[in-house]
Amino acid sequence: MRILIVEDDDRIAKPLAEDLRHQHHVVEIAGDGLEGWEYAQAIAYDLILLDLMLPKLDGISLCKQLRQSQYKALILMLTAKDTTSDKIIGLDAGADDYLIKPFSIDELMARARVQFRRSHPTSRPEVMRFADLTLD
Repeated sequence: MRILIVEDDDRIAKPLAEDLRHQHHVVEIAGDGLEGWEYAQAIAYDLILLDLMLPKLDGISLCKQLRQSQYKALILMLTAKDTTSDKIIGLDAGADDYLIKPFSIDELMARARVQFRRSHPTSRPEVMRFADLTLD
């Protein structure tokens, strides 16, 4: 998976990127919202891990901007903001999921896999044929 981490705290971004790379993902880090926007415009990511409180362009605004531009990547918000209203705002902005810091990398990847399965269902033909046998 090609993943963009938009996070201004290197204490979170660098170990997260290292762990994801260890799992054989291609990972890039943007340190602020504007840089995240530029990366997203240049490359088609499968997943964007997006902090809410970012310099230059906050995560909610970036998420809305991405969705308004028809950007298709999964967006998972990672934030310390944990109220129900914060979650609603993030999801209504276009995020596919919302995870509160601190988080487990295993939970993060499980949530990413679920979202990826939902957005990329396995396509199977409605009718399968082999020689004279037909399965509908």
